[in-house]
Amino acid sequence: MVKDILRYVLGLFMVAAGINHFVNPRLYVRMMPAWLPWHGPLVFWSGVAEVALGVGLLVPATRVWAAWGLIALFVAVFPANLEMARQPERFRKVPRWALWLRLPLQVVLILWAGWYT
Repeated sequence: MVKDILRYVLGLFMVAAGINHFVNPRLYVRMMPAWLPWHGPLVFWSGVAEVALGVGLLVPATRVWAAWGLIALFVAVFPANLEMARQPERFRKVPRWALWLRLPLQVVLILWAGWYT
């Protein structure tokens, strides 16, 4: 029961985060390391992936596939979270401790998604 509730929480959180990529793309572009090309398209497609994988986590037939996809996504976006922590002056509205907290939070999200593989 708790596991199912938490699956819905994660799935809906990912859908909301993905939608935010379309509502506030400039934030996500600023997060991206300079060495990554095509910032705009990467923000768009990562938003699509978050929505699709979040919905996929809610559907029993695609739950396992979506969980593995979320794990891959969380690993893929780690450089952006590291960039935020390393460039706090670009994110003045976010406390520094919160920028650094995002890094271990990625591990929590990976383990959370892994619970559904």
